[in-house]
Amino acid sequence: MKLSRRIEVQAAGQAIAILAAAIPELAKGRLKDAMNKGAVQLLGRPVKRLRRAQYALQSGQVLHLNYDSDVLSRSCPPARLIADYRAYSVWFKPPGMLSQGNEWGDHLSVLRFAEQHFTSRPVFLLHRLDREASGLMLIAHTKAAASAFSRLIAAQQISKTYLVQVKGKIAVDILSVGELSTPLDGKACLTRFKQRAYDAASDTSWLEIDLISGRKHQIRRHFAAIGHPVMGDPRYGEDNKNQSGLALQACAIGFTCPQQHHQRLVTLPAELLLAGFNSLSGQQRS
Repeated sequence: MKLSRRIEVQAAGQAIAILAAAIPELAKGRLKDAMNKGAVQLLGRPVKRLRRAQYALQSGQVLHLNYDSDVLSRSCPPARLIADYRAYSVWFKPPGMLSQGNEWGDHLSVLRFAEQHFTSRPVFLLHRLDREASGLMLIAHTKAAASAFSRLIAAQQISKTYLVQVKGKIAVDILSVGELSTPLDGKACLTRFKQRAYDAASDTSWLEIDLISGRKHQIRRHFAAIGHPVMGDPRYGEDNKNQSGLALQACAIGFTCPQQHHQRLVTLPAELLLAGFNSLSGQQRS
């Protein structure tokens, strides 16, 4: 079932009672589940997710429910805390998880996992990863840290390294250049890369990529354009299906700590690297 409903509160009362009266086609249990998963919003300035069934509403307030039984029933592996620096933290986002929620809920978002883990700290999203991708994400816990990281991002002073598996064997002349700079959406962009391994058994290449700019789907679009689409990419490329999903992972992130002002590099633990990469022999990997 999928529905979207705006409810104007006519008389003061508890949120669950008002929702149940306005949307009789959904049982209270389903409404409570939807609230817990972030599908009910209390409109105002700012808009906020209403999770507590017994929340006291006043006449004139407005709720908005976006209910999708398919979305609310989805699951994926949990996010994992990699490093905690108090004012900010670094998390591993598994494939299938959103960076942040949307109007249909936030229970499968790394931001919500961080919020639930740090119950007394606010959470501020600093950047995004595609839902199908996995890897490291920065989350700020103070407005000062969020502002500092936003400045670093705007000045392109945060380095992001990706591990990617692409279809086919990349030609020597392309590897020797190690850069893709085709403009995307009318904007300049640059992807730098080097080969980590070639797997003859699957005819795929493993690449380490430094993303210099951050256009939408930049890595995926750049490599699809040269005939080496990312394995498991459902949108770009052909004959690149992959049972393990999208083979694109943010494996390292480097920046100047806004608190201590020294360089910090956070890398993904080996056990979380993309399936298949660790199984390659030392002779194949460089």
